[in-house]
Amino acid sequence: MKKKVEKLKEGEKAAGISGIVSLLLASLKAIVGFLSGSLILISDSLHSFADSIVIFAAWFGLKFSQKKPTEKFPYGYYKSENLITLFISLFILFGSLDLLKEGFESLFSIPTLTLPLPALLVALISIITSYFLANYLSKVGRKINAQSLIVKSKETMIDIFSSSMVFIGILLSFYKVPYIEGIFTIAISLAVLKIGISSIKDSIFSLMDVAPSEELTKKIKKIISSIKGVEEYRNLKLRKSGPFVFGEVNIRVQKNINVKKAHEIADELEKKIIDEVEEVDSFNIHIEPHEKKEVKIAIPISQDKNLDSQLMEHFGRANHFLFVLVDKEKKKVKTFYTKSNPFRLKRAKVGLSVANFLLKEKIDLILTKEIGEISFHTLRDNLIEIFMAKGNTAKEAINNFLEGRAEAIEKPTKKEEETIESRLETFRGRRRRRGPWWR
Repeated sequence: MKKKVEKLKEGEKAAGISGIVSLLLASLKAIVGFLSGSLILISDSLHSFADSIVIFAAWFGLKFSQKKPTEKFPYGYYKSENLITLFISLFILFGSLDLLKEGFESLFSIPTLTLPLPALLVALISIITSYFLANYLSKVGRKINAQSLIVKSKETMIDIFSSSMVFIGILLSFYKVPYIEGIFTIAISLAVLKIGISSIKDSIFSLMDVAPSEELTKKIKKIISSIKGVEEYRNLKLRKSGPFVFGEVNIRVQKNINVKKAHEIADELEKKIIDEVEEVDSFNIHIEPHEKKEVKIAIPISQDKNLDSQLMEHFGRANHFLFVLVDKEKKKVKTFYTKSNPFRLKRAKVGLSVANFLLKEKIDLILTKEIGEISFHTLRDNLIEIFMAKGNTAKEAINNFLEGRAEAIEKPTKKEEETIESRLETFRGRRRRRGPWWR
């Protein structure tokens, strides 16, 4: 929240500076315009006065957006910026229509100019000032995603064009070239009219909760897909509110996952979106259970006899693992293959090594008769489901699982993984208790 307030303050500062500059420039144009008798410069001064009013309105909108949410306005006051933008856009629209009318009227009058050099100098100052001001507003507006500043920067870019035309118009008016003031005024007003219509459309869309840009939507979709544990998602909704975005989505996690882990996944997703997408103010996540139609099962076996392989009592020390892809809806085996356990003779940390070996095979669940602490927690932390294998063969264990007769293992079945050293020490202890073999 602190970062967002800082953004709004930065936008407020930019709007304030721009408003003061526009007001000073408008005053200068008005004074020189009246002294020189330049109708085109007087018209441009009115345009600059309108700019100053517009930018001060944007300043008010950004300042008002900083108010903290209340019980009556729980989503904050961000949309005040959109309302001010609409006001700005209407002001631009009516101002351009008024200029268009004046342009037609001046077509039938002969221009008179008494002080051409000061008028030309003011027009040149206006060009330079408008250029730097437009770039400044655009930079700040895009940085904090303030629609009113972006709109104003576009309108200020038009001022560069209009001030250039004013400069040329003043020069030609001095030489009493007919129709020039009217033509230039009409051209300026049409350009401003286009900006006004476009701005009205954007502000109305924002007030109607328009979705943000396609680029931002794709970025959020990519983040959701990157979170481990999110099996799928739907109903992603994003809406703009002032310079910020509010969002929500329904995510599906494994059916048998515990509530704590599900909330950890949701919290991780929310944090990543808010951290990586600065425009997002809040993101609500709804959790739903998800059950895959097809799952890949790992089964510890003693000999490689395909589905007729005998189940092995030991998990970490299993001779082989049978990997079976099953269709849970149709209750049938689709494909299977066997791999030898490369860590069955490892001296220590067997459970961890075997668990990582199985994770590389991208399994969904395990059917086993026993499992140690290290293996259990490593697999569960990676969202692998673990079920008690029922039966003597892999085929029997799979059938019992598909028929719903296999129970989920909620905790390790033994405290630690058995190592070769521990097995040898147990054997030596038994021999010592029995005495020498010749007795």
